[in-house]
Amino acid sequence: MMNTPTLPREQSATSVSEKTEKSRPLSENRVLLHGVSWETFECLLADVGDRRKTLFNYIKGNLEIMSPLSLHEGSSRFFDKLLTIFVDELDIDMRCLGSLLMKSSELKIGGEPDSCYYIKNELAIRAQENVIVGQDPPPDLVLEVDITNPSDRRLPIYALLGVPEVWRYDGYSLEFLALQNGGYVAIENSLSFPTLPAAIIVEYVQKRLLLGESKTLKEFRGWVKAIARGLT
Repeated sequence: MMNTPTLPREQSATSVSEKTEKSRPLSENRVLLHGVSWETFECLLADVGDRRKTLFNYIKGNLEIMSPLSLHEGSSRFFDKLLTIFVDELDIDMRCLGSLLMKSSELKIGGEPDSCYYIKNELAIRAQENVIVGQDPPPDLVLEVDITNPSDRRLPIYALLGVPEVWRYDGYSLEFLALQNGGYVAIENSLSFPTLPAAIIVEYVQKRLLLGESKTLKEFRGWVKAIARGLT
């Protein structure tokens, strides 16, 4: 009887990972450049301006350029809508600044998240039309949509900038991450919205594909109203 060869543990894990990566739907186009100087990065930002549809992330000479597609943007923007309803019904001050450019010339890092939110620090930047992270506090919460590619390269940027919480959504589940000892660790309840479970958010993000956005948002608002009654 012929023996079936087995792969070493590391090689087997890599093969599975590659297959999983290839099977993910395409949600963005991504380019990674190495050996890019900080001066080149800043010149590139100045040249392309703020009307571009690409997102830049820079750390240790590595520049990641991402162009989101509809699958990516649809999920990201719907998170914004859900959180807007949540804070509206619970009377929480929040400011959403989308893909705000956050950079530090001293640390030579820069990042643009899929979306970011000021909650605890909302009052500190409320009157400012032009928020500059470094001079101003970082967002309380950053959202990363990881449907095609993981956001692992960007987490060190957010950690160095002092972003206390990151949400990662992979199209199937939502992970809450909190900044601890210079890195991010998974937590069960969000720091920013402890009464909003990850499973509920995922349920409504996915439900919009069946019910449509308007009906889903109305249903979510009803759920939040019920939560608000329970908290009063």
